[in-house]
Order: sequence, then structure tokens, then C-alpha cells
Amino acid sequence: MKLSTKGRYGLKAMFELSLNEENGPVPLKYIAKKQNISEQYLEQIFSSLKKSGLVKSVRGAQGGYLLAKKPEEIKVGDILVVLEGPISISDCVIDEDICENSNICVTKVVWEKLKKGIEDVINAINLQDMIDDYNKNKLDCDITNLLK
Repeated sequence: MKLSTKGRYGLKAMFELSLNEENGPVPLKYIAKKQNISEQYLEQIFSSLKKSGLVKSVRGAQGGYLLAKKPEEIKVGDILVVLEGPISISDCVIDEDICENSNICVTKVVWEKLKKGIEDVINAINLQDMIDDYNKNKLDCDITNLLK
């Protein structure tokens, strides 16, 4: 399974939004520049995120986007499922009617276990975890540079 740019960029954009949450609404132009993503593409991504209730928009000169929930309440899985759809290695795990051998298929069990493993990981990580990891890595880099 390979995530599309929509899922990858959407997660990066949501991370950037959560990093700047205390500064008020964040303009897409800022996120686009910080993450090197097309502003037009971000508009499409944020349209989906807004419809799903993960972000809210603020209009006006000081407008932009805000998280609709606290960073610890938004899981990576929430974002990816909104942007990519159900996570699966094989279509037969999502729709049993797609294959006539679904009930006797020996590989289906493998695909189901992979799906569950991926879901367990993406649902165990939230935006706050990403912020914490980022800040820890940043601090580690700062300390390493001081010791040089």
C-alpha cells in the first residue's frame, strides 16, 4: 500500500496547523510555504478536512484554519481515512463480494492482519504525539549542536 500525496500532504499540513495552534488561525499560504506544498492543492485537502469536522475556517484578513479539536484528540488515522478512504492492503478485506474465493482464500487472513496492524499504528498516534516527537528531536539537535 502506498499513500497518495493527498494523505501525505494532508498529514503534514495538519501537523503544521497543530504546531501553530496557539497563534490563532493559520493561513494556507503559510502552511504551503512551510511544507513546500501547492496552495491550490492544500485548498482541496482542507475542503475535505473541513467537511469531516477536523478543521474549521475563519474568514477575513486574519483568517485561516484552526483545528476543530485538541491535537491529542486527532489521530493520524482520522486524517488519513478522511483523505485516503479506508486503509487496506487488498480490496477483498473491505468488500468480500469483490472475490468469489473470499471465504476460502488463504491470503485474506494475511491482508486482514496487515490492515489491523496498520490501523493499530495510525490510531495510536495523534497530532500531539507528533508535536512532542518534533520538539524532542529539535531539542536533541540543539543539544548536539551546542556540544560541537
